[in-house]
Amino acid sequence: MKVGEKCPDFSLDAYHQGDIKKISSQDFANSWLLLFFYPRDFSFVCPTELKSLAQNEENFKQRGCQIVAVSTDSVYSHKAWLERDLKEVKYPVLADTAHSLSRQFNVLIENEGTALRGAFLIDPNKVLQYSVVSNLNVGRNVDDLLRVLDALKSNGLCPVNWKKGEKLL
Repeated sequence: MKVGEKCPDFSLDAYHQGDIKKISSQDFANSWLLLFFYPRDFSFVCPTELKSLAQNEENFKQRGCQIVAVSTDSVYSHKAWLERDLKEVKYPVLADTAHSLSRQFNVLIENEGTALRGAFLIDPNKVLQYSVVSNLNVGRNVDDLLRVLDALKSNGLCPVNWKKGEKLL
């Protein structure tokens, strides 16, 4: 996936608020979407990111953006991990066990069957507007994802370090 391209449709099993169910891209029609790939359940950096997203979920919702996390672990692994360690996570966590979505977004480490850390902001027309991918050992900055979302929604020219409410170019 490249910025400016239309994102593929998906339908995957997910763990979401105590239930295992199918979640599809159609569930987020007419909304911004943060598609957030992480490497593995029961790991070290990943829970810090998922907790930060959970703490900021309302901030994303206020901006008209839904959060969906994705890893290549099974939905049963997600359920066990979230129920044990991450009860605050209320957004869906997709199980990309066939690696199709990770491959489409070019975050799959093929020989390991795991995803790199990728964050993708997708507009209501399903067009990829922003992507950031980092290696397994570096967590992302959720405040910066919110800043970028604000910048994208401003429809203006945003200088370096721009924040909502500041002057556009």
